[in-house]
Amino acid sequence: MLCFATNNQHKIQEARAHIGPRFHLVGLSEIGCNEELPEDQSTLEGNSFQKAEYVFRNFGVSCFADDTGLEVEALHGAPGVYSARYAGDQRNADDNIKLLLKNLESANNRKARFRTVITLITPSLTKQFEGIVNGIIINEYRGSGGFGYDPVFLPDGYVKTLAEMSMEEKNTISHRALAITKLVDFVKQQTDIS
Repeated sequence: MLCFATNNQHKIQEARAHIGPRFHLVGLSEIGCNEELPEDQSTLEGNSFQKAEYVFRNFGVSCFADDTGLEVEALHGAPGVYSARYAGDQRNADDNIKLLLKNLESANNRKARFRTVITLITPSLTKQFEGIVNGIIINEYRGSGGFGYDPVFLPDGYVKTLAEMSMEEKNTISHRALAITKLVDFVKQQTDIS
């Protein structure tokens, strides 16, 4: 069993689709963790480690946690580590997107990237994996799939936003999928992750 330290069902579905049947992947609710995980570090790496370490220490299961940020060049990397609560502690995706588009109104440079850092903690190791997808922020919402900033993020080389892609399409290019691929490739080489 491997725990993905999240209660976000979108993330768990993406991860299960990517990992496949080789590992029994569970979320926090399935291990009895109902509390909010600590997430007060100033970097994606720090938050990812803090969440995984909390679950491993308190629940004794091998786990991984991710932290993802949208890093916008014209905003000097913002919202970055504060992506989920960019417009406030209510963590509302629509509010976050509206604030982002407002802050980019006069910007000619729309370059951005999604970056995910995953920390894996087992009894024998701790390791981090990174996934990045580059793109631009468009001016209008497009698509109803995905979550977060997906409706306004157009990956380089694509005509669809992440929110317009099927889960299968998104799982071939997304930042989280890239980081999870590195995680899965690593775990497959291990003899025991429990």
